[in-house]
Amino acid sequence: MGTAKIAITMERDLIRRVDRLVASRRYPSRSRAIQSVVAEALPQLEVSRLERECARLDPAEEQALADEGLAGDVALVEGLNEIIGG
Repeated sequence: MGTAKIAITMERDLIRRVDRLVASRRYPSRSRAIQSVVAEALPQLEVSRLERECARLDPAEEQALADEGLAGDVALVEGLNEIIGG
């Protein structure tokens, strides 16, 4: 996976905190520290988004769609059984 350079604006206090992590050798650079924090945060944010989207679903409507799909599958199987003599 390639990398790309970006410019960001941060509060001075956050920069100082990142610099302390770099100074304590927890990360080799500001870039790596920020990249690591973002990489850790994204999955949590994405899960939260999935949870929000799922909460918007109407269970009754989803069940009706699932039942409709199953009915179509049953009809297909019955039709195939007639064709192959099963």
